[in-house]
Amino acid sequence: MPTAYIIDAVRTAGGRRGGRLSGVHPVDLAATTLDALVARTGIDPAKVDDVVMGCVTQAGEQAMQVGRMAVLASKLLPQSCPAVTIDRQCGSSQQAIQFAAQAVMSWTQDAVIAAGVESMTRVPMGTNLTLHMKEGMGHYKSPGLEARFPGVMFSQFAGAEMIADKWGMTKDEIDRFAYDSHRKAIAATEAGAFAREIVPVTVETPEGNVEHVVDEGIRFDATLEGIAAVKLLKEGGKITAASSSQICDGASAALIVSEQALKDYGLTPRARIHTLTVTAGDPVIMLEEPLFATDKALARAGLTIGDIDLYEVNEAFAPVPMAWLKHTGADPDKLNVNGGAIALGHPLGASGTKLMATLLNVLHSRGGKYGLQTMCEGGGVANVTIIEAV
Repeated sequence: MPTAYIIDAVRTAGGRRGGRLSGVHPVDLAATTLDALVARTGIDPAKVDDVVMGCVTQAGEQAMQVGRMAVLASKLLPQSCPAVTIDRQCGSSQQAIQFAAQAVMSWTQDAVIAAGVESMTRVPMGTNLTLHMKEGMGHYKSPGLEARFPGVMFSQFAGAEMIADKWGMTKDEIDRFAYDSHRKAIAATEAGAFAREIVPVTVETPEGNVEHVVDEGIRFDATLEGIAAVKLLKEGGKITAASSSQICDGASAALIVSEQALKDYGLTPRARIHTLTVTAGDPVIMLEEPLFATDKALARAGLTIGDIDLYEVNEAFAPVPMAWLKHTGADPDKLNVNGGAIALGHPLGASGTKLMATLLNVLHSRGGKYGLQTMCEGGGVANVTIIEAV
């Protein structure tokens, strides 16, 4: 079977809601990562066959096919480079990686950039839904959908609480997981572990222009007591804003190429894509699907969880990776070793390629062979991507 290779992956440092990246248009933010990736890999921009851009809230500044807009705003990619924007909810840019890989594995394209962008400050989550509701243009829940799921509003918050209850998690355990996310992110930042993957973004501040290179969501003064004191999202529940992923502005990108492109363009790969999987399950509990998608991915790959050296499981809510650990029997010391979305932020459509940038770099820095990435997605869907370092 033809092989898809990852040449490199980059990301911006996360920006908090209303923070340093809030003054940057999402199109320009995405274009920054596209240009940085092209420059870093040394690929001839004219040889990029396509850009697949993940974005969840495709409204306002993220409307008008934001992937194509980012190509047109790029300083390096020619206007002849096509692009497409996709929405698989939180897994949008992980799906972009998988679509890019499928394109080169099918011999239809040789070099594809998978990318993602989300400015959750400038285009708040749900904007594309609430605008229609305000204008009386209906609701996403059709009569047919209501007939099948009467009274269900498909809430990720409710799903996270369901997982916590189903898997017998206590609030103390959940708070400890959240604290550990910050602790690991702090250690990684101070050790310079993110330096290779982060693309500097020049931003204006009252003190003048600065390079944004540190994830703004990390609470360097975090304490377990402080996290435990945050108000519950639901009375009688177990989850708080402190044990949930942070609203975040960011962009990311990865270059996926064929074996032929390696030879023709003189590129050096950092990993090959070993297995691509996407599954769907219960849309009500919703966020549990990464558990079962991982089972399928490992079976297809002929691997066990013990064969995987590192895992990136998106921390949409702490109970998701916690349940994943329990279900798979995975080693907690190999999970999100540089922290996760609770500390670093979850820029929705950009999180897939963002996690891949981190997984790729930590796999190499620790001398690992196999890395696995997965995340929960709206509607009860989950992607799993297994890579092999080369």
